[in-house]
This record gives sequence, structure tokens and C-alpha cells, in this order.
Amino acid sequence: MGQTLTEKILDEHLVEGDLETGEEIGIEIDQVLTQDTTGTFVWLQFEALGLDEVQTEIAAQYCDHQTYQFDFKNTDDHRFLRSAAGTYGAYFSRPGNGICHNVHKENFAAPGKTLLGSDSHTPTPGGLGQLAIGAGGIDISVAMGGGAYYIEMPEVVEVRLEGELGEWATAKDVILHLLQELTVKGGVGKVLEYTGPGVETLSVPERTTITNMGTELGATSSIFPTDERTRDWLARLDREDEHVDLRPDDDAEYADRIEVDLSEIEPLIATPSMPDNVVPVREVAGTDVDQVIIGSCTNGAYEDVLPAAKMLEGRSTDKTTEMIVAPGSKQASEMLAREGWTAEMMAAGVNFSEATCGACIGIGHVPASDSVSLRTFNRNFEGRSGIEDDNVYLCSPEVATAAAIAGEIVDPRDLADDRGDLEDPGFEMGDKYGPGMGREDPDLIAPDEAVDDDLIKGPNIGDVPLKDPLDADLAGPALLKMGDNITTDHIIPATQDILMYRSNIPKLSEFTLSRVDESFAQRALESDGGFLVAGENYGQGSSREHAALCPMYLGVHGVLAQSFARIHKANLFNFGLLPLTIDAEDYERIDEGDDVEIVDDVAAGVRSGQEEFTVRVNGEWELTGALDASERERRILANGGKLSHVKKQHESGSDAAPADD
Repeated sequence: MGQTLTEKILDEHLVEGDLETGEEIGIEIDQVLTQDTTGTFVWLQFEALGLDEVQTEIAAQYCDHQTYQFDFKNTDDHRFLRSAAGTYGAYFSRPGNGICHNVHKENFAAPGKTLLGSDSHTPTPGGLGQLAIGAGGIDISVAMGGGAYYIEMPEVVEVRLEGELGEWATAKDVILHLLQELTVKGGVGKVLEYTGPGVETLSVPERTTITNMGTELGATSSIFPTDERTRDWLARLDREDEHVDLRPDDDAEYADRIEVDLSEIEPLIATPSMPDNVVPVREVAGTDVDQVIIGSCTNGAYEDVLPAAKMLEGRSTDKTTEMIVAPGSKQASEMLAREGWTAEMMAAGVNFSEATCGACIGIGHVPASDSVSLRTFNRNFEGRSGIEDDNVYLCSPEVATAAAIAGEIVDPRDLADDRGDLEDPGFEMGDKYGPGMGREDPDLIAPDEAVDDDLIKGPNIGDVPLKDPLDADLAGPALLKMGDNITTDHIIPATQDILMYRSNIPKLSEFTLSRVDESFAQRALESDGGFLVAGENYGQGSSREHAALCPMYLGVHGVLAQSFARIHKANLFNFGLLPLTIDAEDYERIDEGDDVEIVDDVAAGVRSGQEEFTVRVNGEWELTGALDASERERRILANGGKLSHVKKQHESGSDAAPADD
């Protein structure tokens, strides 16, 4: 039996386990990336592990979320990150140089390599044949130190593309179509592998839009084969020598197949407030639009902004609609400027932002009250834009620009018919990128150019908190009961007034679950332990480990949920919180404030491989909580989390390298 492309790359990097679905495997990591909201703790944990130097082929630290540096805390963090990159041997991308996924794609992403990143949209370079996975920060620290990354072998699902996109249909509409069909839980535990004749009709930037937003399906990763399109794109970056022919075997077997006819794709839009609330644009046409933003790691490339510029040539935005362009990288900004498109868009009424994640996480360009914002981003979770009661839609740059011109949501096909002089701008690649433009990137500092060789810690950068080993007895109140699809934005909001404390856990923890219940943090501290109760897909969204670290700091023992998002569940293990799965009937029955006690000896049960734990509620009735964990995850949990576990291994002399896990 032949192998899928995913299996080929995993097999090439396999250090432990067998490629059997559901079995835990350990893989070697070639490249790692981190960004400024997660990177501080990646490096603090790297330091705490006693590691001296990066061991992966490439490690890259990006500053892309809080580039506006609202006060010294942001700037101190960036200075610390520069010093950590210089001290330990990583590339450093300065604030304003661009979003990690875009800059990494331009400079380092390579076919056949493995990439681990402390950001959930790390799978972006799957569009050029790199197997890329998002993970928590401590997993990045261990991988940078030369340790393997462990994960359950996912199902590999074939997404077969037929046909070719028609007028006004885009790659963004392809992934919105998949979200409409599969929902935000449809990719959980899976790698989506794209095949079929439709693949060759899509360029690398189009493919990376699709793989980027595969994260919204809950997928572990998404990947395309390589071909002449891949070679051509790398050649435009003066990196053609990194091209590798990669494709599945003809007799490869997949867990499932999804078929998409590209010729049937039409302009789509995700309505508030979830990426899978997808409908044809015509269904919501006529809705007044107050704000339009083109950018983000999904649609911030030169090729994404160019269609908007062409649509605006000789026109202007509606006077009721503000339009902002936030390029994904400074390289994209420079290319647009050199070709005159920046001036053309400014003349049309467009404002330009720095190349940053910014508005995607509510840092800058926060919508007005009772307004509608159309964005080419990947997430529209309620409140993520920076205002709690928002109305954010997700769409392609073409749909967004059409709305900016008309002042309301409109299918660009209908706008073109009405105007008579508006044509589909189509898709166009740039001639040269990055080094291909004749210069190196002055904002990307290589390890041999490092300007720091010692860590520089400002007053807002604290220590890494450690948890004690798991107790035999766990009891406490049900501190908070939540519904389905609680995101990491709910657990630790990503707005600028909160994220500036990401290196100061005592302060950051004060905001834990504040978007659900403002009193939670104080109640958790006063309770001396307790549990969280949640519905389906708890912890979806960002990879930020603070969503597990802060509840741990507040004394939370564990989470009882109907199901968990992949990265967050791993982070719960990594910080010593017990994740137990409960059924729907028991979820309905348990109430906030109930007394919860795990009857079994928890520490012994976790270590021995016990899969079910009896949970007594109010001393009156019992439910069963299931622990789905590998032997390695159980050791980590029992020792109080991954950092405590690895330190214990080193102190005992059982491992010379940074952990067998």
C-alpha cells in the first residue's frame, strides 16, 4: 500500500511510534516559529530548561501582534525577544516587518520540512508542501532544544479538487465552502491533504490561504503537493534550489474523501460570529457596511491586496465606509508601493496600516458600536475585534472591496453588472519577491548578525510558574459552567490592554475568563481549587498556552468538558490540569457552584493508565469522566506539567537531551 504525502513526510521524520491513526508518534522538527504574544514564555521556558542553543535547522522569532508598542511593556517584551533570539541562535523579525506566517513563508518555509509554531495558523506553508503544525509554547521550547514533538497520528483526509475557479471566485471562497460543509469541528484529529486536477490551477499564495484557514476547521494541518507552481513561486524568491517534488503515491489510501468542484464555487461570506456561519454573499446583500479591512495572515499577501487596488483604480470608497489595508508583510507593502498601487488606493480613500496582526485580535481598528465590519481575516469570534457586541463578517478581498465601493454588502458579480465598467481583477503574481527584488531584508536579523548575547528582561517580565505534582485527592466547586465553542479568546482575551501582561502571569491571570464572568479570577483564587465545566470543542482557536497557564496559576484542578480542541487539550496536559471528557447528559445535570470531588486516587490512576474516573457531585450523584491520554501525557500530567516533568528528568539524569517528550 502506498503512502499519502502526509505519511511520507511523517515517516521521514519519525523518531518514535507507528503511523497508525490514533497512536501517539514522535517526530523530528526541522523549523520552529513563535511570535510576540507567545514567544516570551517560549524563551523563558527554554531558559528554565537550562538549554544553551537552538538545535533545529531554523528558529524564528517574529514580533507581529503588538507592534504599535502602546507602552514600555510591549517594547520591553520585544527587546527581550530580540535578546533571546541573539542569545540562543534564532532569527529575529523586528516589529513591523510582518506577520509570522507571511514572513516565514517568504523566507524559510520549504517543501518536505516539518514546522512547529506557537500560533494556531502555523499550517499556512502547507500550501507549498511543508508539514506545519501549531502547538503550545512549551512544546516549541522542547523542540528548539532538539526534543521530538509528540502528537496522535491524525487521520489523513483527501480533499480532491476538480475544475477551475470561475469569475470573482477565490481561494478564500474555497475554504469558506469547506467550513460551510464541515463546520469548525469538521477537521478535528485530521490532516486535510489536497489532490486532484484542480490543484494545478491554484498558485502557492492561493493554496496558503486555504491551508491557513484549515485551522478554523480544527484540522491538525493542511497540505498541498508540490509541482511547477511551487517551483515557480520559490524561484521568484530566489529559492528555487529548495524545491522538492512531493506527491502522494498513486495507491495511497485515505481515511475519507471530500470532493470540491472549483467551477461551482461562488462568492461566499461568513456571518457573525463564527467562521462556519457561511452563506452566499447574495443572501446578505444590502447590509450596510461601516468598516472594511483587507489583510491578516490569510489574505495579506501582495496577491491579495492587488485585486482590491485594481478594483479601486479610478474609483473611491463610499463615504459611509472606512477601508483599511493591513498588508501581511513589509515586503507586500514595498511591492505595492513600488508599483504605484499604494498611492492609487490612498487616492480612493484607503488608509494603510503597519504590517501586523493587530486588528485581527482587537488591537487597533476596533469597530464602532452597532456597526458592521467586513474583514478578510480568518476568525470572527464574538468580541475578538475588540468590542464585545460586534458584527464581523469574513470574506475575500474582492467581496470586501465591492462593499467598500458600494457602502453595503454586495456580490461583486452584481456590482460589476450594475456599474458596467468593473471587471474581475483576476489573480496576478508578482515578478520578484524579497531577495528577488535585489536586496536582503533589513528587518530580519540572522543569528550571525545578532546584536544581543545576553537576555534583557524588563520589569514586566516575570518567572515561569511551576505546578506541584498531581495530588491523590482533587475536590472543589464547579467554578464556572460554559457552553460550546469556548475559545482561547474567551479564556484569555487578546486585546492590547490585556496582552501587554503576557509575561506577567500574576497580573494576566486576573483577566482569566473575564469575558464569560468578570468575577471568575477572584472566585478561583478564593476557592483554593476547583473545576471548569464546558460543552463541546472547549479551547478552540489560538494556540496561546496562557489559556491553560492562567487557570493553573489560579488553582484550577481540571476541566470537565464534552470535548476539547486539540492544541488546548495538549496545553492542559502541559500545565498539569486534568482534562476529563463527560457526556451530554451529565453536562446538563451539573451546575455552577456544585461541589465536585474525584473519588479515585487521581495521581495513582493517572500514572497507572486508568481511563475512567468517578466524579461525585454534591455528595449525592456520580458521573464518569474519561481521560484520553497517552502514557507520555500521563507522566507529564502526574509530574505537574511539562516543564516540571522535563526538569525532573534532567535532575534525575534520565535524559541528556530536552525530554523524551
